[in-house]
Amino acid sequence: MQSSSGPPGLLADPKRLLLDMAQQRSAKELLWLVVKRLGESPQVAMARIWLVRPGSGCATCPMRAECPDRTTCLHLVASAGSSIVHADEHFSRIDGAFRRFPLGIRKVGLIAASGQPVEAPDLSAGADWIIKPQWVQAEGIQGFGGQPLIARGEVLGVLGVFSRMAIDETSLDWLRMIADHAANALANANAWEEIAGLKKRLELENEYLIEEVRVGGSFGEMIGQSAALDTVSRQIQLVAPTDSTVLVLGESGTGKELVAREIHRRSNRAERPLIKVNCAAIARELYDSEFFGHIRGSFTGALRDRVGRFELADGGTLFLDEVGEIPLDLQSKLLRVLQEGELERVGEEKTRKVNVRIIAATNRDLRAESDAGRFRSDLYYRLSVFPITIPPLRLRKDDIPLLLKHFLGQLARRIGRPTPSLTLADLEELQRYDWPGNIRELQHVLERAIITSSSGRLQLDLGQKQKNPRVAVAAAQEPPQAIMTDAQLRSLEAENIRRALRQTKGKLYGSGGAAQLLGLKPTTLASRMKSLGIRTIVTVEQGEK
Repeated sequence: MQSSSGPPGLLADPKRLLLDMAQQRSAKELLWLVVKRLGESPQVAMARIWLVRPGSGCATCPMRAECPDRTTCLHLVASAGSSIVHADEHFSRIDGAFRRFPLGIRKVGLIAASGQPVEAPDLSAGADWIIKPQWVQAEGIQGFGGQPLIARGEVLGVLGVFSRMAIDETSLDWLRMIADHAANALANANAWEEIAGLKKRLELENEYLIEEVRVGGSFGEMIGQSAALDTVSRQIQLVAPTDSTVLVLGESGTGKELVAREIHRRSNRAERPLIKVNCAAIARELYDSEFFGHIRGSFTGALRDRVGRFELADGGTLFLDEVGEIPLDLQSKLLRVLQEGELERVGEEKTRKVNVRIIAATNRDLRAESDAGRFRSDLYYRLSVFPITIPPLRLRKDDIPLLLKHFLGQLARRIGRPTPSLTLADLEELQRYDWPGNIRELQHVLERAIITSSSGRLQLDLGQKQKNPRVAVAAAQEPPQAIMTDAQLRSLEAENIRRALRQTKGKLYGSGGAAQLLGLKPTTLASRMKSLGIRTIVTVEQGEK
């Protein structure tokens, strides 16, 4: 249906098109709506929209030789129209020879570079800039209108219309108006999509943080006054304001995640999220999806798009716990993101930029793992820009009284019990223990003690009785035993066999024989005697064979 006020025969109801464009919230649907409606008229051979985007596909671009810098160009994003030469051919492909136009090159590129339209309402006299005059003649092209898509002073792209009739001034006015409305509708659609994306991301971050609060264990703030802990605190103060990668080293249970949280809290990224990934808990086949995300249908079970941990941490900090557990063949993908700040979701070709600070943690010796070929050396050096080693609890026992006070109050409130009293004997027992499980073990021991205590006093159970310290000291002071050589061992064995033979008066086999005394088979004893050069008279009890 044509508008009575529109140019007869050129545009199909342009007023309705303008109204429908204003209702669009999706940029992609908006672009296809414009070209489809324009292409519905039999007098419009083809309508196309190119948008200004970062260069891509340069290696196969037909115009790469004409492109000045290959950083930004026009990408064909929507096309519609019908051929009169081939009835079943439609001009909807966006991967043809004119899928890219360098800015400033040829008429379409000049429109984007200058922001000025190129209007050739009557091509009957010919035009030297036409690239394929045979196509123009065969399709009956008589006019061209190229309009810039400008919104808020920025050129977003180009709208090009090839008509099968000479374009009068009224038709050009409609095309100019459609281009203006399309540019503003596109800007609004992009804004809506950006807002929707930010909202979705915020929802994902909130889900993640809520889950962290629900299941995550925390040791509270860093507690202690020991010299060892003071060294760690000073290292945190030095590195936190920077964006440098930090590698937190230490035994299990020492509080590596707490250090990561403290670094993030004191950094310039504190307003953005701290995202945690436990590398040891990820199934091998899900590493790519967990780190980089995936799109719907990219693999079995991918029922919806998912944002990876790197994107969730964009602008903030990503904590890679147990980083030493990442399989060797997958470490190269992680290294690429760390080096280039770029990633692709699983099943998607679009490259996304991320700005993430990395804090990694492990209880392994990554240098030794790297030397042994079990961890990429380039990834190790990338992660260990600023290493922080957390001391085990046995080396900071002066902090135990402060830790006890903090944990007892915290655990008692959580369990719903009054805070139990702690005797001097309890404190001494806890300080004598070496705490192989470190702070995590201390926390669990106290929680168990509060649960089992009914009289208001702690019932400590460290799982094993401690050795007497004096006995342990005495044992430690015993001189080491001498190491015997092989010759000495053989001499000792030969003397032991001779002693058995003397005691049995040379009897080798049978009841009460040397083989029985030594706990050996007679054949084994005979073989050893031969190898040791021992000769004796063999006696056999009557009746034995």
